[in-house]
Amino acid sequence: MEECCEVVVTAADADWLAGFTRTLVEERLAACGHQTAAIRSIYRWGGAVHDEPESRVALHTRRSLVPAVVARTGELHPYDVPCVIALPLVDGGPAYLRWVAEQTREPER
Repeated sequence: MEECCEVVVTAADADWLAGFTRTLVEERLAACGHQTAAIRSIYRWGGAVHDEPESRVALHTRRSLVPAVVARTGELHPYDVPCVIALPLVDGGPAYLRWVAEQTREPER
């Protein structure tokens, strides 16, 4: 069975992130996305420490599609350097993991 993973993406605008998630699901790059509308992001950028509200989405997809998700994020995201990271899934419900694989496309070769 195809290995699955979770891809985390953050953004300042929760509505933009929801639309982005919908685009990835429509394009079959992700089976779904679980969005947390309000997180607090503390980071260093441009020589200063920032403390800003953001939103976060956890996308469930195939590990083989991560490069396409990263590329699509780079194309669409308003940030110069968006947070987009992939986390391995060590286990899960077999039926759910099958569903993730069924709802996503085969990677382009």
